[in-house]
Amino acid sequence: MDFSDNSSLFASLRAHMVDAQLRARGVKDERVLDAMARVPRHEFAPERYRHQAYDDHPLPIGEGQTISQPYIVALMLEALALSPADRVLEVGTGSGYLTALLAELVARVFSVERHAALAGAARDLLVRLGYTNVKVIVGDGTQGFAEAAPYDAIIVSAAAAEVPVALLAQLAEGGRMILPVGTADSQQLQLIRIEGGQPRIALRELCRFVPLVSDTHQGRVQ
Repeated sequence: MDFSDNSSLFASLRAHMVDAQLRARGVKDERVLDAMARVPRHEFAPERYRHQAYDDHPLPIGEGQTISQPYIVALMLEALALSPADRVLEVGTGSGYLTALLAELVARVFSVERHAALAGAARDLLVRLGYTNVKVIVGDGTQGFAEAAPYDAIIVSAAAAEVPVALLAQLAEGGRMILPVGTADSQQLQLIRIEGGQPRIALRELCRFVPLVSDTHQGRVQ
């Protein structure tokens, strides 16, 4: 089957992804579902994996990184309860797929990627697709992007052994952060909300992400 330039086929596959993989499994946030029905995930997949773009599994994108499974992406976005006026920090731009979803959902997105080649490719693709409310930065994601803080929400697409303290410091009061925490063999999503200046942690789904790499030691959140 030729997937090279078949927008109607991809639209059908995308609609099926939303209905069968997301809505049927309990994702209820209509803004998230609508965004995932609009953003062309196949555009963010390497050519050789494009035929798998709407399957419910991660896809390799180079540099040891992946595009995350659509279902886990939807869960994370839904958990953040994003509003159209929000400012969001993304840690781990990767292909730019989650960046595009965030751009559909919020006012401003700042995305940090440590691999310059991935950041450049994602930036070019996001521009080509018409996203103007996104800034992609090359840097250490565990340090966030303090210049644009505070953020209403932070989403981390790699697993940290510990919650990076620098990211917590960049959350606004009432801000939410979701990230996978754990080892290569055992990870769990944590949803953190800042209430009265203190982080409140809720444990969520088990998951599997590539590791979050840091250039500096981070303290542990108790």
